[in-house]
Amino acid sequence: MTTTIELSRELHSPARVAAISVRDLSKTYRNGKHETKVLSGVNLEIPRGESVLLAGPSGSGKSTLLSILGCMLTPTNGAVELFGHDVTKLSTHQATLFRRDRVGFIFQRFNLIRGLSALDNVCIPLALQGKDRSHTRAMAKELLRQVELSGLESSPSSHLSGGQCQRVAIARALAGDPDLILADEPTASLDSASGERIMTLLKSLVEQRGVTLFMVTHDQRVFSYADRIMTMENGQIAADYPSGVK
Repeated sequence: MTTTIELSRELHSPARVAAISVRDLSKTYRNGKHETKVLSGVNLEIPRGESVLLAGPSGSGKSTLLSILGCMLTPTNGAVELFGHDVTKLSTHQATLFRRDRVGFIFQRFNLIRGLSALDNVCIPLALQGKDRSHTRAMAKELLRQVELSGLESSPSSHLSGGQCQRVAIARALAGDPDLILADEPTASLDSASGERIMTLLKSLVEQRGVTLFMVTHDQRVFSYADRIMTMENGQIAADYPSGVK
């Protein structure tokens, strides 16, 4: 039986449906009688194919918002639509499938499995989608070529440099053919030159594929790689402007 999630790529016109649409979003953590409001009345809309950077001080709610967009955390109130699908109404199982099939993740510390080779790390999302093993390895090898790691397919991640590990992480994020990539401080563990190379590569790959990129960062060196910059303060969007405009 075909699920609503599987149909969602076909039912909504890419030209008319935003990649991300957030309305009156709030998130409150409760510990006994104590409440901490992390997000309050967040509204944003991001068209398909746009690269957006979210900046702001620690504790402003950036990571919480990213986790909600990644279907890993549910909001207290409000609606979140990804490609026309209200993900706040999904069951835990449906959210897992949606995340697997539509969202790729890039993390600050790469989150690679150290005992696996670069190739095997990239194969993981493809295997989770049930793709044939030989086809999976061929696709993973091509992705590593695209991130300029040909010849290092069999290298364990523990033997790779920080920049190389982040390239593997980018290849892994793209492996499931996602519509949205969420990146959490992707250059924070890298030196300046490696960070710039990673962002140049990532920007090029998402543009080629028409993927939407939503990135949280403190790194002002990468601001120029975004089409649009948002800032967050005290759980709210404080500013929203095109890159290059202050």
